[in-house]
Amino acid sequence: MKLVLIAAGALVAAFVAVTGWALESGGVAVIETRDADGGMRTTRVWYAEPDGELWLEAGTPENPWFVDVQGDPAITFTSDAGPQQYVARAVEDPSGHSRIRSLLREKYGLRDRWIALIFDTSRSIAVRLVPAAQLKESP
Repeated sequence: MKLVLIAAGALVAAFVAVTGWALESGGVAVIETRDADGGMRTTRVWYAEPDGELWLEAGTPENPWFVDVQGDPAITFTSDAGPQQYVARAVEDPSGHSRIRSLLREKYGLRDRWIALIFDTSRSIAVRLVPAAQLKESP
């Protein structure tokens, strides 16, 4: 019995370690959003940068940071390049979902596949970040 408990503990520890590696071993940015009460929320996210654009994935429509940007789309995105200001634009049609899933699979590979085994991504929503300065420059 003791050996079974040790083996089970080792399996749980391995699962947690692999999941931590998958989520946090690189290519992670931090976003800051404003919640409905005016407080700041900080969230670690995966991102993709196709053709100079910046895309995120909200795992579900109920994801707290995604709910935040529905009320206030201003977002601070911080990566190795430092903090930058953006406006979040949800792409809630099926093509947006397909695109972000494809982009993240391409960028994160095995890590994305591991996380997809744990979390249901079928309801995820693509979010395109538009530079805030670009919107200010538009007529």
